[in-house]
Amino acid sequence: LADWNATLEARVQACVAEIEGLGRLKRFFSAPVAEAIVSEGEASLLAPHRRDICAVFLDLRGFTAFTDRAEPEDGMSVLGDFHAAMGPIIDAHRGTVPHYAGDGVLVFFNDPLPLEDPCGHAARMALAMQEHFVPLAARWRKLGHDLGLGIGIARGYATLGAVGYEGRVDYSAIGSVVNLAARLCGEAAGGQTLVDRKAAAALEDRFALDALAPLTLKGFEKAVAAFRLSGAR
Repeated sequence: LADWNATLEARVQACVAEIEGLGRLKRFFSAPVAEAIVSEGEASLLAPHRRDICAVFLDLRGFTAFTDRAEPEDGMSVLGDFHAAMGPIIDAHRGTVPHYAGDGVLVFFNDPLPLEDPCGHAARMALAMQEHFVPLAARWRKLGHDLGLGIGIARGYATLGAVGYEGRVDYSAIGSVVNLAARLCGEAAGGQTLVDRKAAAALEDRFALDALAPLTLKGFEKAVAAFRLSGAR
């Protein structure tokens, strides 16, 4: 009986540890990815590693000006609506969100688990986001809030992994591809999604892309080729 109790206690402790670990992973992974890491014992994926990813950055056009004149509670309400609308779309397209930073959100594809056609997933996600943002923006306008959604998409290699200290760890992606996605997002007007050359090359046969004049972006020595994603073919 004592041996049976010990075995049962060990199993309970293992289940509790798995549940706790799954809860921590779900802070920055979609539920399916988090469950795969726990069930398949792939926690090593959290160690720093290099991978070809498709990075997507999105934020609200006009949000800074809005917060300058709005009450803090209004700002939090807008962010709550924004994240509630975009979060399920990210999960549905198998994106990874390392963290939320106000109105700016970084999403990447093909990490921590490999994903076939990461740029296709990113493009479909961006189109779905712009579509679902329309009624959200209309509702905000009735309240006097004029906000738009800008999105930038770039493809390239990044170093990824868990960073932080004991008690607080976040998942992070570091590399010029992340910076490029953020800069393209900054250039996008409300309702626009801008794509870099590498991502466009992976999308051109299936999506409508309009070439733009090369962009001069902060942190990049040469002008960057950019395309506007306008739909799927």
